[in-house]
Amino acid sequence: MPVATQGALRHVDLAFAEELGYQVLLSNTYHLMIRPGYEHFKNNGGLHSFMRWPHSVLTDSGGFQLFSLSKQIRIKEEGASFRSYTDGRQMLLSPESSIATQRAIGSDIMMVLDHCIPSTSSKLELRKALELTNRWAKRSLHARGDSRQALFGIVQGGCDTVLRTESAAEITKLEFDGFALGGLAVGETKAEREDTIEFAARLLPENRPRYVMGIGTPIDLLEAVRRGADMFDCILPTALATQGVAFTSLGKVDLRRGIYRDLDTQLDKECMCRTCQRFSRAYLHHLVKAKESIVQQHISIHNLTFYRTLMSRMRKAILNECFQELYASEAVRISGMDLEYPTSR
Repeated sequence: MPVATQGALRHVDLAFAEELGYQVLLSNTYHLMIRPGYEHFKNNGGLHSFMRWPHSVLTDSGGFQLFSLSKQIRIKEEGASFRSYTDGRQMLLSPESSIATQRAIGSDIMMVLDHCIPSTSSKLELRKALELTNRWAKRSLHARGDSRQALFGIVQGGCDTVLRTESAAEITKLEFDGFALGGLAVGETKAEREDTIEFAARLLPENRPRYVMGIGTPIDLLEAVRRGADMFDCILPTALATQGVAFTSLGKVDLRRGIYRDLDTQLDKECMCRTCQRFSRAYLHHLVKAKESIVQQHISIHNLTFYRTLMSRMRKAILNECFQELYASEAVRISGMDLEYPTSR
């Protein structure tokens, strides 16, 4: 799911995501709650009509912001209190206010409010966080009321198998429409993350979507699908475009490198996106060095195309029962860095 945090994709038009065939965008409750706010959505028909997106929207509950902005946020049983970054007013993000805002937004998939902490936290801290998440999950489910919007529960517990098991046992008792693994990509190693996904995915019902929140790179997606996960979101395709980094069939390409200054070849020989069909690496390198903002759009177009193509190929391989062959052919290639023109390091 491409990330449209505040109802917009970074660098590209929403129509392009529709053109590529993306079915779901992710937006963020915390930010939309602050601006334009609950009342706006309640009185003006929700986010779909606001941003003219005819397909599905998933809204994060705001739980990740409790982690990323922890120094500015006070967490207690009632919820998380903070000051708006627009006008300084005191606000409360609780399970009830999060769900109320998501109902007003009209997202197709709502997320319960969870308490995400670094995966490297102590077992005691992880246990407290998952227990609070479990209590908030029950309140979120109650706050859903008669809404027909889907609601996903979130499993926490860091990389501890005992805690993940306890959390999954409690969350899967509740009548959620899907289940997410939270608390990953927040401090653990790649190996720890993959082991946790493989272990925890097996704890979730086979007949409900399994969503790993906040990952990842192309190899993250390939590895997570291999371990039983279905849904993902991450800002990387458009965020790294800002830095001049593209994802290709031969790994990440850093277009800031001087090796590309005179390289009159397309960005990715296996890609049919408009960027690859029109511009050379030399031209994109020039735009990056010249700090021309349009290059962020060009690279984002490619990255979003690459991600969409990769997910489509994985889905097709699963249906054709040949996923392991796809994995074997792609894992090394897409996890590399500048494989055609490696650095001396």
